[in-house]
Amino acid sequence: MSGIVQSNIVRSSGAIAVAASGLNWVSTVVTGTTLTAEAGNGYFINTTSNICTVTLPSSAEVGDQISLVDYTRTWGTYSMFIDSNGLNYQGQDDSYTVEYDTSGETVDIVYSGATKGWIPLNDDTVADAPVAPPTQKAIFGYGTTTTEVSMTNLVSSSGVIATDVTGVGTARANLAAAGYGGDKALFGYGATGSQLSMSNLVNNSGVVASDTTGVGTARSSLAATNYGLDKAIFGYGTTGSKVSLTNLVSNSGVVATDTTGVGTARQELAAASYGSTGQAIFGYGQTGSYVSMSNLVSSSGVVASDVTGVGTGRSGLGAASYGGDKIIFGYGFNGSANVSISNLVSNVGTVASDVTGVGQIRADLAASSYGGDKALFAYGYEGGNLSMSNLVNSSGVVATDTTGVGTARRNLAAAGYSSSA
Repeated sequence: MSGIVQSNIVRSSGAIAVAASGLNWVSTVVTGTTLTAEAGNGYFINTTSNICTVTLPSSAEVGDQISLVDYTRTWGTYSMFIDSNGLNYQGQDDSYTVEYDTSGETVDIVYSGATKGWIPLNDDTVADAPVAPPTQKAIFGYGTTTTEVSMTNLVSSSGVIATDVTGVGTARANLAAAGYGGDKALFGYGATGSQLSMSNLVNNSGVVASDTTGVGTARSSLAATNYGLDKAIFGYGTTGSKVSLTNLVSNSGVVATDTTGVGTARQELAAASYGSTGQAIFGYGQTGSYVSMSNLVSSSGVVASDVTGVGTGRSGLGAASYGGDKIIFGYGFNGSANVSISNLVSNVGTVASDVTGVGQIRADLAASSYGGDKALFAYGYEGGNLSMSNLVNSSGVVATDTTGVGTARRNLAAAGYSSSA
């Protein structure tokens, strides 16, 4: 007999772990929506008609290998998902989404131990697997009744607004809020009669922390959004005069010093994130006149120059992500009256023309994503402070008014938090 003897690792169970070149290739092509994979096997995955979710073994030993191949070069149409079944995948737990969506791809994975779990020996050039789970809940906070307040209202993963929670920290209005760290949020800046530079972190249970002395220029009437999947950015606003500076926030909630802004200085604008890799957009606002311009933000937090806007120029509006990768701007004041129009933003940052709104016209409201792929607008002002909300479904359709819960108020802020429903 002649040939080369492979070097194989003996598992603790006494069985020999198969090397990559010695995998047992299963001859039956997988065409179903699910597959329960076994270590030591290779599988041909056909997603011509449907996605396929591959569930990995619930237990594994170092050196275990599995190979998955795009049999029909259709993963770009119907993706192949991996459920790591309680074990880590590239160091992330199985609450993360692992999606492979490049046609013609081959994914070879090996189990490295409990810390990093399954890691690819080869997965071509896909950079977005795994992807952090989306936020499920939201928090609205602070604002003005007849005076500034620090109360908050939590929003469930089904869009139900809870009763008032006595606030923590300095009561203020005209602040901004954004998510960070994948499942937490923070409120920042604002005014109490004077401009402030402070923040309040919100943990993944919706509990607001005490004031953190801020970094950067004190200001109000600014906007904020998450970017890069786990960081945040505050931008624009007024110090008494309008500014275009920004402050980046790390994935641990630390606010950085001022970055000289790009684009037209303005206040009372809105912002939200879009795309699969964490881009964002600041849009609309007031420069002295009411504008519809926007500024895109890269996944590394770099703000681009002005893009001529689409739709009605306005201020005091809200913005939130929906559909997993798109944005909706809604409501606001156009210089002569409050409105209920909305503008959808695609997953490449293109702002669409006005959509006639549904529900109460108003301005000075707030908005947030919730439930993974939906959004809501809530509170605001029209002849008096309001306590109402409008849910937005995963297709960007705004629903009729829902009578609100909690204290009617305006000039508040909102953000998403928690990856658990």
